[in-house]
Amino acid sequence: MQIQQSSEDYLETILILSKKLPVVRAVDIAIETGHKNSSISVAMKKLRSLDLITVTDAGFIYLTEEGSKIANNIYERHTLFTEWLIRIGVNPKTAEEDACQIEHAISDESFAAIKKYIKKK
Repeated sequence: MQIQQSSEDYLETILILSKKLPVVRAVDIAIETGHKNSSISVAMKKLRSLDLITVTDAGFIYLTEEGSKIANNIYERHTLFTEWLIRIGVNPKTAEEDACQIEHAISDESFAAIKKYIKKK
């Protein structure tokens, strides 16, 4: 399934928040991303329509199996690229920002090859 970069970012944010918080709500995502509640509402509606998240009556947001796969994939890319860029001397803030761009632009094939190469070093 091909989804937009912003959707991938929201899924990754939900994953990260779910590791820190007992439950994830739209307001938590808004605080984490700095986006307005109305923007979060629209994004969550889209993710729900793609069956990537579920939202309970109480407003708790959970990743579906497919949403979790995508979020974990993006998070792995983000983490690997951030750590690698820092290791080669990139300022941590810049490494974090660049990793966020790279994680979306690279193919699965290239990521697998880079991951294999980096892990050897």
